[in-house]
Formats: sequence, C-alpha cells, structure tokens
Amino acid sequence: MIVRGLLAGMLATQVLTAPAAAVRAPEVCDPPRGTLAVAEPWAQRRLDPKRVWPITRGEGVTVAVIDSGVDLTHPSLARNIAGKADLTGTGYRDCVGHGTAVAGIIAAQHLKGVAFHGVAPGVRLLSFKQTNEERKGNPELLAKAIKTATDLKSDVINLSIEMEADDPRIRAAVAYALANNVVVVAAAGNVKKEDGTPAPAYPASYEGVISVGSAGPDGRLTSFSNAAGQVSVLGPGGTITSTWTGKSFATDLEGTSYAAPYVAGVAALVRARFPGLDQAQVKRRIMLTADGASGQGTGAGMVNPLLAVTAILPSENGPALAPPLPSALPAGVVSKVPPVNEHAISLGLIVAGGALAGIGIVVAARMLVPMGRRRGWRAGRAN
Repeated sequence: MIVRGLLAGMLATQVLTAPAAAVRAPEVCDPPRGTLAVAEPWAQRRLDPKRVWPITRGEGVTVAVIDSGVDLTHPSLARNIAGKADLTGTGYRDCVGHGTAVAGIIAAQHLKGVAFHGVAPGVRLLSFKQTNEERKGNPELLAKAIKTATDLKSDVINLSIEMEADDPRIRAAVAYALANNVVVVAAAGNVKKEDGTPAPAYPASYEGVISVGSAGPDGRLTSFSNAAGQVSVLGPGGTITSTWTGKSFATDLEGTSYAAPYVAGVAALVRARFPGLDQAQVKRRIMLTADGASGQGTGAGMVNPLLAVTAILPSENGPALAPPLPSALPAGVVSKVPPVNEHAISLGLIVAGGALAGIGIVVAARMLVPMGRRRGWRAGRAN
C-alpha cells in the first residue's frame, strides 16, 4: 500500500505539473480583493471538525478540486497541494477566487493566529483548473478533468459546478469515477430563474453523486438552494468564510458551491477512517449520520463530521462493525426451575408451628414450676 501510494503521488506530480500547451492569458484575471482579518466562521463552530482530528485529519486521502484553480502560494493551502493541472491553457492562477475558497473549506491548515481552517487539513489536494468563470464548466474540459482525477487515484472529487443541462460526456465521466470507487460530491445548484422555479442541476443530479444543498446560520435551507433533484445532505452555504486569492480570505460567500466542499471534506475524513468502505458506503454513512431532514431540498439534513466518523453502523463490513449478537444457547444448557411443592410448604409450616409451641411450653414450665414449689403449690391470694 505504501509503495502504491508513493507511485500514485509521483504520477500525480508528473502529470499535473506538466505545463499546458499554448498558454494564453485569460480575458479577465482580476478576482475581488480579500481580507486578512477574519473571525471564526459560524460554519466552523457548527460542524466543529476539530473534534474529529484526534481520530483522523484525512491523512492518506487525495481530494481532487475541479474548479477555477487554486492559489498555490496561500499559506493555508501550500502544504496540501500534491499536483496541479491547467486545462484552460491560461495558466494556473485562480482568476476568480472560487477554486481557492473551495479548496480552503476542504483542507486549509489550522495556523496560529488564523481563525479559519478546513475540514480535513491532512488530505492531499489535486487542483484541476477547467474554467475562468465562477461555478461554470466547459463540458469537454470538465469530463477530461473527472477522468484524469480518477486515473490518478483520487479518493474524492469535488464539483462545485452547476450546469443546467445533462451532458453525455460529463455523465460518462461521473459514471467512470463511481465505477472506480471515487466519491463524487457536487453542488445541488442555486435557483436563478426569474420565477424561482427550481430545476435539476448537473452533475449533482446524476445517480450515485452526493448532491449537496445549502444551509444558513440558522440551520435552515437557504432561499437560493436548489430543491429540485435528489439532494443528499446539506452543508453550510450562507455567510461563508474561506481562503482567497492573494494569500487572503473572503467572507460573506454564498452558494451551494461552498456547501459541497464541506461535505467533500467529511467524505475525506470517512475515507481515511474507514478505507475499506466503497464510495456507495461512504455516501450512505454520510447520509445516515446527518442531522435529519427538515423539508423539501434538505436531504438527510446537515452533515455531521463527528458522527460520520464515529457512528457504528452494524450493516457495514470492517472496523465499524458492532460486535455480533451472541447466538442463542442450545436447549438444555439452562435447567428449568422446578415447580413449587405446595404440600411440602404446608407440612413445613405445621412442623415449624409445632416446634415453636413446644419451645413456648418449655419456657413457661421453667418459669412456673419453681414458683409453684416455693408456694407449696398453694393458690395466690385474691386482692
């Protein structure tokens, strides 16, 4: 396993760091400016992933972030980057900020003096830049990134992308990843239609994908979270803080695309803790340990990192199994209680009563006989 992991790491580095052909500058590369002053986010307090870290921080797990790229120099992320690829031909720089924020939610380090950290800071990150737009994707590049991430032995793929139409290339790529035991996590999408009518978003709507909706600080489904399709679980997606380009941080981020990486981080923790579980079992565990549904579009409820890693599910095989119930004892091992013998009880009571009466007569005789002798057996005087 160690040799295999080293080979996979070398392969990832060689392939993902290869320069893209015909590099050209994007039309716009001016992400909004971030900040260096951040308070502890509500989402971090709500999920509190640090409670899981004594058990696992996600070590040994590889998470592919297929997005707008990642700020490779960010101090909270630099240690996690194991490989990178630019599929757009515009260079590795994150010109949107979106991919950097997604990566930070998954894996940002817990640094002294920094109030923000990721869910699973022990994971290895593979960054695939497939767009220079927020939440958008080129179907051809997206499908290529999913297949490449799968071939590089990624354990989890995060797709904070929403597309309005089913595309056979993306559908096939997702099916390929699932067939190769990759956990695929995707944003359920944000409702953008003028009439507010939700519609299925892809790739979240594909069978087998963990589709993630968005919850706000009050724990309820955010107004923009897409309730169409099959939502698996919720993640924090309103008023979000995360890493940002320029070695900074961003606050007040919104969208199911920021809820998805919270769940991807939990999936990484589960894969690290239970390496024997396949991708379908990881999805099932995350859903069974969520905090409970509260209406349409909430799936199984808010993801729960601690329960996802510690809950005992007897239906699973492997270290999470509860001890099997003992088999029934064979007949005859335990003797039956004999029936009550009423006759013996009655006889015993008669004998005990007679014995007590006899004792009473003896005691009375020992008291009365000496008295009678002293009086010469004469009756006492009447008063």
